Formats: sequence, structure tokens, C-alpha cells
Amino acid sequence: MKRFIAAAMLAAGMSSGAFAQAASYEIMAPASPGGGWDQTARAMQTVLQETGIASDVQVVNVPGAGGTIGLAQFVRGKEGDPSALIVGGYVMVGAILTNNSPVTLAEVTPIARLTGEAEAIVVPASSPFQTIDDLAAALKENPGAVAIAGGSAGGTDHIAAGLFADAAGVDPTKINYIAFSGGGEALAAILGAQVAAGISGYGEFESQIQAGTLRILAVTTDDRIEGVDAPTLKEAGYDVSLENWRMVSAAPGITAEETAAITANIEKMVQSEEWKAVLERNNWQDAFLAGDAFKTQLQTDIENTRAILTKIGLVKG
Repeated sequence: MKRFIAAAMLAAGMSSGAFAQAASYEIMAPASPGGGWDQTARAMQTVLQETGIASDVQVVNVPGAGGTIGLAQFVRGKEGDPSALIVGGYVMVGAILTNNSPVTLAEVTPIARLTGEAEAIVVPASSPFQTIDDLAAALKENPGAVAIAGGSAGGTDHIAAGLFADAAGVDPTKINYIAFSGGGEALAAILGAQVAAGISGYGEFESQIQAGTLRILAVTTDDRIEGVDAPTLKEAGYDVSLENWRMVSAAPGITAEETAAITANIEKMVQSEEWKAVLERNNWQDAFLAGDAFKTQLQTDIENTRAILTKIGLVKG
């Protein structure tokens, strides 16, 4: 049978190397559709297929607990599978610590950090809050009365809310943060004025900001977003600097050769014009970092996040 397949490939003008060139992947987005991880996974799906790096890419969503439910499922069910990938990032780092998750990022195979993104603080267009100072004043008056929507507890959105409150002179443990498992759910709550404000990656709010249904008050990065009329928190007098980042990891138990092959494919992806167009379209920063440099940075980020979460009362010191 093998000889028949080989003969058929040769008859078709293909070598066995050419036949094996394009990989197939299943990418887990450990969150509901509509959020940043889902957007990242589906952008990877499109680019990997359009560029011919992969012949077939599927995306599966497993929401819950800041990605830790999906992470646990991935670790237990995909060991040794070089076709299995999972998207994660800063949110997952915080969720693992906050939820005291029994499964951690030490149990997957880190491949690369992909993107960075500013967090945006927004309110519904009907909100009385016109500026970030208005929101800060309301928090100072009664922090519990100002519901702020965002992603999972302990994630980047929650950290940003806590750091902003702290910088505004408000006890961050007193804020009324409403956690949602996906960006779509949080967005619906903000648009429906069920909460006073929302915090998430700018890309998740961009279309509503441009349509005028959301008002952006500030961004969390050191620099403004080009073309967006909103100050940085530092500009507005709040000493906060925070950038969300997203990464891709592979399954536990794969070989060094399989890890190198996946890394090479992801490097090809991020170098493609198609990926660069994705970054520009979503206002994502190119934060690509792979190999040992990424593993070292990831450990640094985990320890820094532990310190921040301890400061705002989400992790006990």
C-alpha cells in the first residue's frame, strides 16, 4: 500500500517532502467567541491557510475561568499531539494565579508571544462620564456603585481596573468589577448600560467606538493609539502603564523536533504580509518573541503579575 501511495505521488509530480510540507492544526481559543483570544485564533487560522503554511486549521472554543478550563482540557487531552495549539496570554497568567489553578503554563510547550494591545476604558454613549476624571471621581465617591465590566477575574482587564483605581486614590479591593468569560458578553453589558464602564483590549471595542455607541475615555499604554482621540492614563495623571499580550503554545510532551517545526511555521506566519495586515487592521502591536527568550520573559511576567495581583487584593501574599 505504501508503495502504491509513493508511486501515485510521484506520478502526480510530488515528492514525499512536498506532500508533508503543509501542516494541519487545531487551535483552542479558551474563551467564548468574540473576544481577543478568539480573534487571535481565527486570525491565525486565516493566515496559516492563506499563506499555505498549513493545509487545514480548525478553531475550537472552550470558555471559562480565564482560560483555565480550556487549559486543563488541553493539557489532559492533547499530550504528545503536534497538531494541537492553544492561544493564551496575560489574562491566563492572572487567571491561573487568581483561581489557584491546578494546571499552569508550565505544563504546555510555549511557542511564541504574538501580539500586544492597549487596554481601553470605555463607557456607553449615554453615560454621564465624559472624561476619565469623571470616572475617577465617581469611584472616589462610592467605588461599589460604579460597576466595571471586563474579562475574567484576575485577567488583564481586572488588573487594569485595579491599577487605575489605585492610581486614582481608591482602594482597589473595593471596586465593583463584573467578570465575563468572553468579550462579546462584556460588550453587550456595556452597550446595554448594565454597567457604568468597561475595560478590554481596544480591538474588541473599536467598531462600537467608531460607530459612536461607545465613548473611549483612556488607554493603558505609554503611547496613544494612532488615530484615536483618547489620552493615555499617564497623560491624564494616573500612573498606570499596561499592555495586554497574547501568545500561542503547543501541547505537552511533544518532541524538540516537533517544537522546532511549529515554531518555524509560526515565524513564517508572523513574517507574512497577511499577518502584518491583521496587526494593522486590529491595532495590535507586533510583540513577537520565541524560543528561550520568550520562556524567560514569560516567567518574568508571571512573577510581576503575582506582585500586581497581590497589591490589588486578588492574590494573598
